[in-house]
Amino acid sequence: MSRSLRIDVFFDFICPWCLIGKRQLERALAQLRLDHPGVVVELAWHGVQLLPQMPAQGEPFAEFYLNRLGSAEAVRLRQAQVQHAAAAAGLQIDLSRIARMPNTADAHRLMQRAAELLAPAQCEVLLERLFAAYFHRGEDLGERATLLNIAESCGLQQAAVVDCLRGDATPFVGAFSAAAGGVPHFIFDRRRSVSGAQPAEVLLAAMHEALAHSAAQGLSA
Repeated sequence: MSRSLRIDVFFDFICPWCLIGKRQLERALAQLRLDHPGVVVELAWHGVQLLPQMPAQGEPFAEFYLNRLGSAEAVRLRQAQVQHAAAAAGLQIDLSRIARMPNTADAHRLMQRAAELLAPAQCEVLLERLFAAYFHRGEDLGERATLLNIAESCGLQQAAVVDCLRGDATPFVGAFSAAAGGVPHFIFDRRRSVSGAQPAEVLLAAMHEALAHSAAQGLSA
């Protein structure tokens, strides 16, 4: 009899730690499949708009972080920290190419619509391409044209998504509030939570813990 494991992940596209956390999750899942090949994983991604007050046109990236962190040295140290963590996860994040801090409401609405129309594997491709557009190519995820091009590359017709790309800074309201403390945030089988871009080993341990709890419940039922 196969077992199942549900994983809910809360994220925002502008958060480099979310992409880093995604890579660590992928590593953990690869090991889980070796440890428990019979486990069926249900993975759900939930958008969280970290900056709902961001103007529709976004803000200059460098200016945003300078205001947020207070000094050029603080920005340099933070970006070095991100680059180091990204490299450890096998990622190359090019922050120098990012010109604008975007409003991500429409990007989240696009992902939400995609979840209604596409298979999970296709949604995963869309998520990956949206992350890559921002962190690898420095594209503006607040621009409708950018989002439509990415959507079409993943098999979505413009007519199916254009209405959710409002471009007016209307905040994105997700269905979950579990990530109020920050992103990335992981919930395993609705009982075990992990916050932050934790190493794959931490995520794997949480998976094992959730599976053990489910197995114990099954024995006591």
